[in-house]
Amino acid sequence: MAGLLLLTGAFWYWYRANHAEISYKTQVADRGPITAIVTATGAVNPVVSVQVGSQVSGKIAKLYADFNSVVREGQVIASIDQKPYIARVSQAKAALKNAQATLAKAKNMLAQRTREQRRMATLRQQQFVSQADLDLANTNYNDAAAQVDVAQAQVDQAQATLASAELDLGYTTIYSPVNGTIVSRNVEEGQTVVASFQTPTLFVIAQDLTRMQVIANVSESDIGGVAEGKTADFRVDAYPREFFHGLVTQVRNAPISIQNVVTYDVIISVDNRELKLKPGMTANVTIVTARNENALRVPTTALRFRMPGAPLDKKQPQVWVLDAQGRAKNVAVTPGIADSLYTEITEGEVREGDAVVVGLAEAEDQSQETLPPGFQMGPRIR
Repeated sequence: MAGLLLLTGAFWYWYRANHAEISYKTQVADRGPITAIVTATGAVNPVVSVQVGSQVSGKIAKLYADFNSVVREGQVIASIDQKPYIARVSQAKAALKNAQATLAKAKNMLAQRTREQRRMATLRQQQFVSQADLDLANTNYNDAAAQVDVAQAQVDQAQATLASAELDLGYTTIYSPVNGTIVSRNVEEGQTVVASFQTPTLFVIAQDLTRMQVIANVSESDIGGVAEGKTADFRVDAYPREFFHGLVTQVRNAPISIQNVVTYDVIISVDNRELKLKPGMTANVTIVTARNENALRVPTTALRFRMPGAPLDKKQPQVWVLDAQGRAKNVAVTPGIADSLYTEITEGEVREGDAVVVGLAEAEDQSQETLPPGFQMGPRIR
């Protein structure tokens, strides 16, 4: 009796396994909002940052501003020891006086040679002097005139040296070039700065911290949907539960290639009136590339479903829809925008309320009936 019962159970299980009808997992095509997004990461920065440096070398004598100091254009924010530059100005002034005195002496000599040349010319007309004496007087006159030019050039050079020394002396006082807030100070009082091949940076001034920008790196596969005027949301680690809203103001065409990965810089402007965002924060950005508030949509998994045994057309997207009798038929469609859950259907014989196939029901889900008492399912042979 037990053997007959076991044989009957085995036959029942074999029959169910080989004659069960195909069952589908479906979801209903409906209308609702779809938002296509692009994700990226970037850094928060001021819109305008000005690096303030020194054009001369020397020891920092005094600092008049610190981190977070609010400064105005033309305000003194630092000074470099002026003693060496004051000495250079004094030397240049002395050199200028010496050149001016040499010029005055040369002019007096020119006047003397002019009188001698005129006298010799008169005496030569009266045959009181020889032609050689007149030629010597002319030569002395020309030499004196040339000496005046040389002395004038020395004066001009001394004046230029003095102007340069005074300019360097003026550079020892560092002024703020813009209105803003100091976000970085790179020197201390007593520190020596050397302006040789490049200008040392003393301060970094953010012109307006109430307006910030995020420089996001968007991959080349996503950049096609990003354009100026698109909205963007982002979060920073400092405020994990708060979204900040911005606007794409620039998509830079310069590619950035790192380990064969090409990205493009996208600039997102954001209002920072509450001063929550600080320079250098890492932003996790979501850029809205397309939106439809009343789209005819199907689950994205419906477009990925492949009916077993059915031919596959890789060029034409399709979904499988159940008719009134519960039979599945494939429908060619044209997808629109998509998000993580749904895809918009712009063309195709899919109507709101249609049941679209997203998968096949598992065999275990189709055979949840109670097995005969004492029956145990053996291992499945694959």
